Amino acid sequence: MTQEALFEQIKLKKSFLCVGLDIDLDKVPTAFQNQKEGLFEFAKAIIDTTHPYAVAYKPNLAFYETYGVKGWEAFEKTMHYLNTNYPNHFTIADAKRGDIGNTATRYAKAFFEGYGVDSVTVAPYMGRDSVEPFLAFPDKHTILLALTSNEGAQDFQYSKDVDTLLYEKVIQESQQWKHADRLMYVVGATKAEALASLRKLIPNAFLLVPGVGAQGGNLHEVATFGLNAQCGLLVNSSRSILYASQQEDFAQAAANEAQKLQIEMEEILVDKGIL
Repeated sequence: MTQEALFEQIKLKKSFLCVGLDIDLDKVPTAFQNQKEGLFEFAKAIIDTTHPYAVAYKPNLAFYETYGVKGWEAFEKTMHYLNTNYPNHFTIADAKRGDIGNTATRYAKAFFEGYGVDSVTVAPYMGRDSVEPFLAFPDKHTILLALTSNEGAQDFQYSKDVDTLLYEKVIQESQQWKHADRLMYVVGATKAEALASLRKLIPNAFLLVPGVGAQGGNLHEVATFGLNAQCGLLVNSSRSILYASQQEDFAQAAANEAQKLQIEMEEILVDKGIL
């Protein structure tokens, strides 16, 4: 999917919501815990009820890998289901891969060709030759970890070289890489105040912003500092949607939470003149 096509979906849905599929089977209704394909079936139910309000889905690979072969099969089925039934939704494999050239190429082929995802999250620590293999795929996107919301982000990301913070240098350097127009960036919602300065470095790039909801990020602050003329934001919410209820009404409860966010997002898009 191109960024232009993604923006068209944002305008159509009046939403920039990404639903994170961080599915912990210990937290879902008991009926799914006892099913052979419970992981996929729960994901399917969430997708079916939230798709009117979301423009993107982000399976978190850790929550699939933890179940071994069955988990990978569930991820494959989830991607096939999305690509077959909701092909206009942007998909993100939240895999946080990062390795040298040949290995990076295999990771990229696995996700882009094998599973048919639109994008994959990648760690930038190893530099250009660990990222450019992902950027070689047309109409696919690499979402680079830039400024994360975890406490340990202070350990490295805020290190300063003269007047430049490390996360700023990562962004500046990455913009010089081949096919940099296929880059997107992860910026945590709890770092909303940094979005204004980041927008000066990458005014046109899409930002994946996790942390709204259970992690305490504020949607309106994110929009104030992060929106651009093409929206330029995918705001992710996971736990507050997935686990809105652990009863039989879990799917409707998830839809209700997604709709609440969509309504807020529509108001923001109208207010900013994007709709």
